Amino acid sequence: MPNRFFLSTTLMIFSLIMTTSSYAQSPRPFVPEEFSVPEVLETERFRLRMLTVNDVVKDFDAVTTSSAHLQKVWGGEWPIGLTLEQNLIDLGWHQKEFQRRRSFAYTVVALDESRVLGCMYIYPTRKADYDAVVYFWARQSELASGLETELESTIRNWIKNDWPFKNAVYPGKDMSLEEWESIEEVAR
Repeated sequence: MPNRFFLSTTLMIFSLIMTTSSYAQSPRPFVPEEFSVPEVLETERFRLRMLTVNDVVKDFDAVTTSSAHLQKVWGGEWPIGLTLEQNLIDLGWHQKEFQRRRSFAYTVVALDESRVLGCMYIYPTRKADYDAVVYFWARQSELASGLETELESTIRNWIKNDWPFKNAVYPGKDMSLEEWESIEEVAR
């Protein structure tokens, strides 16, 4: 007889996938229809690929063991109090938004897929003078190895060379989070 946890988890994932379109908050595609969204970017050290619900356990481990660093990246208290269930919901939302071309969340994984090393997010923005906002983070245990610096360089080159954005911004890198929040929004 199947494990009760397995059955309830499977049902929850199926339900989440079927209903995440209601979570999509962007009214239109973020990139042109003719743009082929990159599925993967691989370097000698890591791979970026679409973040999916299948990553929930490894992502949860990376997030919860990197709390202090993530609070610096995002500001605030997150991810304190994050549960595995809430993480699953978040990943389902990211996955559906990616599929609908409304925003793009990539997981950063070891080449052998054994560990999540971080994440990258590309969102539309209404802030004046910018057409995309990019956030990323590396696992706290990888900071001393220079992974986040390497990740930043890789992402900036990828966005500049392979994406259709004219002026992407990296809050927390190009400017403080406070400066970013103070920029006026414009109608699009």
